[in-house]
Formats: sequence, C-alpha cells, structure tokens
Amino acid sequence: MYYRVYMTPLTRHILSQMLGVIVTVFLLVVAFSLAFWYLFRTVSRLRTIEEMKDDFVSNMTHELKTPIAIAYSANDALLNYDTDNDPDKKTKYLMIANKQLRRLGELVENILAMSMERRKTMKLKPEDIKLCEFVEEIAAAQRMRGDKDIAINVDVADNIVVEADKTHLANVLNNLIDNAIKYSGESVEISISGDNNELSVRDNGIGIQAKSIPYLFNKFYRVPHGNRQDVRGYGIGLYYVKSILDKMDWTIKVRSTEGNGSMFTIKFSKDE
Repeated sequence: MYYRVYMTPLTRHILSQMLGVIVTVFLLVVAFSLAFWYLFRTVSRLRTIEEMKDDFVSNMTHELKTPIAIAYSANDALLNYDTDNDPDKKTKYLMIANKQLRRLGELVENILAMSMERRKTMKLKPEDIKLCEFVEEIAAAQRMRGDKDIAINVDVADNIVVEADKTHLANVLNNLIDNAIKYSGESVEISISGDNNELSVRDNGIGIQAKSIPYLFNKFYRVPHGNRQDVRGYGIGLYYVKSILDKMDWTIKVRSTEGNGSMFTIKFSKDE
C-alpha cells in the first residue's frame, strides 16, 4: 500500500492563521500615520502663523523708523534755523513733515487692517503711478535726513507710468535708499534711474561681499561688516522688499563690489 501526504507550506499556514491580526495591525499603522501627519501639519501651520506675526511686527517697526527720522529732521530745521525770513523754506519743511506724518498714519492703518484680517491673505491695491514724480517725492524726503550729507540724483523720464501698490512700492524704495545711506560714509551719493522696464538704485557705499549676495534677501540675514558694528538692523528689510516685489510679479537683482558701492535693479516683469 502506498500513502500520499500533502502538507501546506508552513509560511502560508501561519499567514492564513494570522491574516486578521496582520490586517488589524496594518490599519492601525495607517491610522497612526495619518494622525501623525495631521499633527505635524497643524504644528507647522501654527509655527508659520507665529513667524508671520513676528515678521509683520518686525517689518512695520522697520518701516516706521524712516518717516519718524525724516519728520524729526524737518521739525529740527524749523526749530534751529531762522526760517521766519524764508517763508518758502518754512513751507517746504512743514509739507515734508506733513507727508511723513501722513505716511505714518497709513502704516498704522495697515497695522490695524492686518490685525483685524490677519487670517486673510494680504491683497495689494495696484494703481497707475507716475514714476518720476513718485521717485522724486521720496528722494526729496530722504534728502532731509540730517545724519549725513546726502545727495540723491533722479533720472527717470516724465512719461513713465507703472501699475503698483503705491504704499508698498514707497516702502520698497525707502528701504533701498535707507540701506544705501546706512552702509555708506559721511557723504552719500545715490543715483536712481528708470525706464519702462526697470528702476535702479545705485550708491557709493561700502559694497557687499560676493559670498553674501546669494543670501541677501533671506529672512533675518545680515551682511557681516566687521568695521560697521554701529549699523543696527533686523535682517528683514530686503526680505520684505523681495516678498512685496514677488507679490507684484516683479523681480530684483543686485550687483555689488566690496568697497565700490551697490546697485539694486527692480525689473517690472519676471521676464529676464
């Protein structure tokens, strides 16, 4: 007599017996993975919101300094110089102070608006801007700063019109001029030129190291200047400039040589 015995492979037998346990463990792993992913996403969003709030406060603090300094200089000139015999100069100083106070008011309004609508994405308000008149107004106000001997030359054609958010574009230009003044000697020479495609701000400052240029627009990055420890900052000015220009679909480039000044060029299009 012959006997034939058929035996199921041991591995298959074990798997068939433990199928329910394996499926249950798999479902638990998937559930824990989804829960971990949701928790990580929630924490990341909370961290991003917190960073946005801190950046906003830092940016607005940075922006408030320039109009305060200009208005202070104009009032100081009224108090310390004989302007009674020169009504035109007195009117000029008062108008400059008035414009800067109006700008402060606009910044405060922006702070209040962002505080009430902090969950919403910031929206720009584009309008047609006569570039020459716009730049000359900002340059005139910056020339009033009394901390240095400042010369600002504007070379922009009268017929150039750009579409942009006026308040934010003013903040961008003031940031670039403010940096040019801070990182220059006692005599500052700034040239602002523009056409239908771009706007450039050139200075005679101390320049930027080549190794620092790729990181220049990063948040909180500050160019190390061993001999300029007196210049204070938060490393958010150029980050703000880049963020606003990106939102307007514009670009900004920088060319600089250490010791020979810098030139920032704003392109009115993302096309190279």
